[in-house]
Amino acid sequence: MTDLVIVGNGIAGVTVARHVRKRSNRHITIISAETDHHFSRTALMYIFMGHMAYQNTKPYEDHFWKKNRIDLVRGYVTHLDTTAKILTLANGDKIPYGQLVLATGSKSNKFGWPGQDLPGVQGLYSYQDVELLEKNARGASRAVIVGGGLIGIELAEMLLSRQIAVTFLVREKTYWSNILPEEDSRLVSRHILEHGVDLRLSSELSEILAGPTGRVRAVRTASGEEIPCQIVGLTPGVHPNIDLAKAGGVPTGRGILVNDYLETQIPDVFSCGDCAEIEVPGDARNRVEQLWYTGRMQGYALAKTLCGDRTAYQRGIWFNSAKFMDIEYQTYGFVANKPRSGEEHFYWEHPGGKIAARLVFDQADRAVTGMNFFGMRMKHPVCEGWIKGRRPVESVLSDLNAANFDPEFFRSYQRDIIAAFNQQYQASVPEPKRRFLQRFFA
Repeated sequence: MTDLVIVGNGIAGVTVARHVRKRSNRHITIISAETDHHFSRTALMYIFMGHMAYQNTKPYEDHFWKKNRIDLVRGYVTHLDTTAKILTLANGDKIPYGQLVLATGSKSNKFGWPGQDLPGVQGLYSYQDVELLEKNARGASRAVIVGGGLIGIELAEMLLSRQIAVTFLVREKTYWSNILPEEDSRLVSRHILEHGVDLRLSSELSEILAGPTGRVRAVRTASGEEIPCQIVGLTPGVHPNIDLAKAGGVPTGRGILVNDYLETQIPDVFSCGDCAEIEVPGDARNRVEQLWYTGRMQGYALAKTLCGDRTAYQRGIWFNSAKFMDIEYQTYGFVANKPRSGEEHFYWEHPGGKIAARLVFDQADRAVTGMNFFGMRMKHPVCEGWIKGRRPVESVLSDLNAANFDPEFFRSYQRDIIAAFNQQYQASVPEPKRRFLQRFFA
């Protein structure tokens, strides 16, 4: 019997395998239907754009797995029997396990649109999606992307790199405004338009239309407009891939239900990464965390548990980074798209319209609880430390240069940000702090 079996070779599953190996001599098997070896999913767009080859996206040489005695199985798991502790593959092979980790990742969302399964229609999540896009892009002159979000903006950039015109259907009034505050969303929306994208706001997909050959020829919007295209990218987010777990009787909700130790309700079955839903006691919403770094952290914590050191997963301060075309974006803590009760938002934007900062702070003690940065690189440990330490907003502003990623190459905007803060908040800032900020840089 294989001692430990991991289904999924993404960052979560591979982190489990690596750290279990560091702590033990257990027999480890990783099963994946996507690729033979682990690769960096965040680099998929660069393969299509020609910036990297697939081989360059693999963090470990192919011989790494054999050297570290981690068996790799290329196959699709069709059945899970948690009573007999057996996995069945599509080819009929059966793999028994002692302990099982489900790290099955995510699947692209579809919402039952007519024509959503036509040739030329696809999502963007897996390596196979990039291979399919290579085929769909041949001879294509126009694409329609449905759904604003980080995957959609990546797909738009990928297609533009092949001189394929892009129409972007976003149902919100501005891009990603269900996540970003209004000013942030408008900044990104302007930038998308400046890159030649036909951004259709407050616009929704009604159906996808087939041509004479059966391939997509156009989309029809909710307003009745037809937009000709040869590619339709469905990017309205992703959802946890729970098919195997659900069919095997493992309790699921939005994702595979786990506790803080990433244990499911079935003995010897665990889950981590995009597919896991961490149960939260009380009225709070359960957590599904679909980021690279959270998958890695979950994998590390679970590996310790599997090796006898039962360890709760603790994410710490929320963080994410992305790129909107050529504007870098970082977010720390929690930044709601609209101020919540008891909190204040301060926003500064450079006159050029491509650089901005947002600080969210508590009205009672003025502690910073969230930050957004656009077009400026900030140091993760510094920003995280400010939020953990509940540093007052005036203190954060006075020390903003400490977070400047590389002062030699990235200009500091601290003076401009402080001036804008003083102008907006001078009446509400306690007098000693106001005098300090007004003297700053004098």
